[in-house]
Amino acid sequence: MVEHGDIRVVHRGGSKINYREPVVTNDSRFLLCASGERVKVFSTSTEECVHELRGHTDLVTGVLLRPSNHLQVYSSSVDGTVRLWDFTDGILIKTYVIGYPVYSFYASANHGGVLFIVTPTQSDKRSELFQLVAVDLPQSGDQQVEARELSAVLSDVSCIPATIGFGRGGEYIASAKGLDLVVYFFKKGKSYRFPLKEDNKKGGKNTFLCIACHPKDDCIATGHEDGKIRLWRNFNHKKEYTYSTLHWHHNAVSAMCFTPEGTNLLSGGLESVLVQWRYNQESQRDFLPRLGSAIKHIAVSPDGALFCTSHSDNKITIIQSCVKVSAVIQGLVKGESVTTDLMVDPRSKSLVLNGKPGHLQFYSLQRDKLLYNLDIVQQEYIHESGLEQFEVVKVAFDASGNWMATVEERKQKDAELEFNLKLWAFDEQTQSFVLNTTVSAPHEARITAMCFCQATDSQTTMLVSASKDGHFKAWQLPRSARAEDEGPSWSCDFVGDYHGLVPECCCFSADGSLLAVSFQEVVTVWSPASWELLTTLSQPPKAVRDLCFGRLSCSKYLLGTTDNNLLCCWNLLTCSLEWSTSMDVSLLLIDPLTENMAAFCYQDGSSDLFVFKPSEPRPVFSLKAVCSGKVTQAVFAPREEMLESCEESSQWLNRSQLYFLTQYTDLMTFTTKAEEDRLMATSKQLVIDDSVARTPFYLLLGKHRKQENQDSLSSLSAEMMPVPQGSVAIKELLQTPAHVLPSTSFLCSMFVQSLLVSVTDGREESKHAEEEMESEKEEEDSEGEMESSTTRPEPVSLGSQSAESAALTKAQLRELRRVKKLDHGWLTGLLLS
Repeated sequence: MVEHGDIRVVHRGGSKINYREPVVTNDSRFLLCASGERVKVFSTSTEECVHELRGHTDLVTGVLLRPSNHLQVYSSSVDGTVRLWDFTDGILIKTYVIGYPVYSFYASANHGGVLFIVTPTQSDKRSELFQLVAVDLPQSGDQQVEARELSAVLSDVSCIPATIGFGRGGEYIASAKGLDLVVYFFKKGKSYRFPLKEDNKKGGKNTFLCIACHPKDDCIATGHEDGKIRLWRNFNHKKEYTYSTLHWHHNAVSAMCFTPEGTNLLSGGLESVLVQWRYNQESQRDFLPRLGSAIKHIAVSPDGALFCTSHSDNKITIIQSCVKVSAVIQGLVKGESVTTDLMVDPRSKSLVLNGKPGHLQFYSLQRDKLLYNLDIVQQEYIHESGLEQFEVVKVAFDASGNWMATVEERKQKDAELEFNLKLWAFDEQTQSFVLNTTVSAPHEARITAMCFCQATDSQTTMLVSASKDGHFKAWQLPRSARAEDEGPSWSCDFVGDYHGLVPECCCFSADGSLLAVSFQEVVTVWSPASWELLTTLSQPPKAVRDLCFGRLSCSKYLLGTTDNNLLCCWNLLTCSLEWSTSMDVSLLLIDPLTENMAAFCYQDGSSDLFVFKPSEPRPVFSLKAVCSGKVTQAVFAPREEMLESCEESSQWLNRSQLYFLTQYTDLMTFTTKAEEDRLMATSKQLVIDDSVARTPFYLLLGKHRKQENQDSLSSLSAEMMPVPQGSVAIKELLQTPAHVLPSTSFLCSMFVQSLLVSVTDGREESKHAEEEMESEKEEEDSEGEMESSTTRPEPVSLGSQSAESAALTKAQLRELRRVKKLDHGWLTGLLLS
C-alpha cells in the first residue's frame, strides 16, 4: 500500500469478507476468509472472530488449507508473498517470497511442496494478462524463504479464482476464460482447448464465469452468463468430448462447487438461492431460497457437514448440509453505491452509512462487526432491474445522539421526484431509533444539505435543511417536548432565502450561535436565535461546495471550497478573507475533537490528503496518492484509547482516526508504525475464546489468569499462594506451535514436575506461621504479667534479649519462651529479706 514515513494507508475495519472464497477447517469449527490485509478466523458456532492473522502488507487474495497438515493454512497477497500459518494459535510459521503479485493460488495433495499461482505476465499490478505458474516451495528452517523457481503451466488465464480448478485429485487442471475452456494434463504435459460460440441458438450468452471439477470422475461443470450449467466429459480426447446442459438459474451462474464425495453439485447466482443438483440424477434438485443477496462464492467443509455461501452484501452464510442456515457472519454491507455521507453515531461510536436497500447500517469499527440494520424506508424491496425504489440519501445526528434525521428519495420519471424527511428518536429500551416524525415533501425540490445544531447547551434541538427550491428551513423541537409524546413534535420554525439563489450547503458553528449557508458563490451567516442575516462573504464567482467552521482555538474561522478549485478561509471577527489557496478539494471535513481539518484533493487520477489547522499556513501532514479516484466520503472517528505519538507528523491521529471510502467502496484508514507493532504484539498472544472447548489446560491456566485480574484482594491471595515454578514453562508449552515442540515423552515428566508444589515446604511454612503467632501471644501475656508485678523491668535488657533472639535457633527460642513463663516472684521476696 501507500507508505510515507511512519504512516500507512491500510484496510482496518469494514474490509470485504466476500472478496475470496472462504475456507472451512476439517473439524468444521472454524471458518477462514481473506479480509483486506488480514485473514480472519471465525467460529462457525458463535459467529465471533476468534483472532486475525496479520503480516501481509497488501491485499490478501486467497486462503488455502495445507494439504499435508489440516491445522495450517496458506495465504497469498498482492505484496508478492505466500505465508504459512498455524491458524489455531494465529502464529506465522513461514513466509515464501515470490517476488510477483499473487492474485489467486491453488494446491493439490498430489503435488506436494508445489503451489500454483496466478501472477501478471509482465510483473506489473496494472497488467491485464495473467499466467498460471508452478512454484516449488523450498525446504528450509528459515522463517523467510525465497521461492523464485517458477515454471509456466498455462498462459492467458483469468485472475478470478473461480475460473481455475484441479480435477480428479490433481491429475489435471482446468481453466476458463471468455469463451474458451482449457484442460491441462500433468502426466501427458498436454493441454486441450474447447471453444464455444459467443451466442447459442436460443440467444443465450456462452461466456464462462466459473468452473468446478468433480473430485473423483472426469467431469467438469462450467457456469455461464445465460444461467446454464454445462457438464463436460471425455475431454481427455479433444475430438470426442461431450457435454450436457442444466438450466434453472434465470441469470448468470456466479459460483459452483462439488461436495467432497462428488455426490452433489452446488450452484448460486443473483437469485439468492442455493441449488443442490444430484450428480448423475440432475433432474432431482433441492433449493435453499431467500438467502438475502446474490451468491458470489460457495465452499464446503472437508467432511461435507457445512456449506458456506459468500454474498454480494459482504455476508457469509453457514448452512448445515443445505437444510437450514445455522449462522450468519455479516461484515460492513457493501452496496452498489454509498449515497449518504459517512457519519459516526455519538452514542455507540459506530459508523453509519447505507446498508441493505432502504436501510442504514450501524457498524462498530472497534469490534469490526455489524451492530444492526435500521429499516428507514419501511417498504418491501423488490429485486428487479430498472425498478425505481426509495433510497436513503442523507443522514444526520444531533450532538447527544438522541435524534437522527434521514432523507429518502424515489425518482420514477424525470419530472417526478418523491422524497421524505424523517426524524427518529432514540429509544432507551430497545437501544435503537424509533420513527417520530415524517414530513412528506418538506421542500419543493431535492434537499442538497442537512445538519443539526451541535451545541450541547442549546435550549432547543434544531435541524436545518437546504433545497434546490432556493430556500432553507429550520426545523425545531422545543426542549419541553419529549420523544415519548404522541404525534409529531417537530415543526418548521423559519424559512430563509437569499436573492433567489440556490443553497448548496449549510453548517452550524460549534457553539450553535452561527449558521452558515452558501447560496452559490455567496456565503451567508445567520443568527439562529433571531434569524437575522449577520453578514455575507463572497469570493470570485463560482459556487461554494463545502463549508466547515473551525473548532476550539480556531472557532473564529470559516472554511469553504469552490468550483474553481479554491480553498478559502474567512475570519469571522473581521469578516474578511484570511487566506486562500488553489486546490481541487473533493472533500473537506473537520475533526470534532481537535482543531485539525482534512482536505482530500483530486489530482492526476488519484487523491491526496492534507491535514492542517486553519490558523497555520503549513499543513500538519500531507500524503500523496492515498488512493485512485476521488474521495467523496470520509469521517473522523474518536478512538477508544488515545495514542501517545510523539512524532509531529502523526499527532493528528492521537485522538481521532480518519476513515474514507474509495471509488470501489473500500473502507480505508491511516495507521502508524507504533500502532501496527502494538497490534502485532497482541495478535501473537494466546487467544482463549468462549468458542474453544474448555480443556484441562484451559482450566489450569485460564482460571489462574482470571483470578489475577479480578481485584486487589485476589492479587494479594495470589501472592500468598505460591505460583507453580513451571508456570512460565506451561505458558511456553501452550503458545509454541506443535510442529516445533519435542516429543511428548520428553515433555511429560518436565510438565508434571512443574505442576507439583512441595508439600513439606508448605507444612514447614504453616508450622512456622503458627509458631510465630503463638510466640506473639505469649509475649503479650508475659508483658501483661510483668506490668502487673511490683518489680520494674529493665527495657534495655529486654530489648537486647529480643535482638539476640533473632540469631538463635528454633530450639533455643522455644527454651527461652519456656523460661520467660516461669514465676520469678520468689526472687522479690529474697531481695526484700
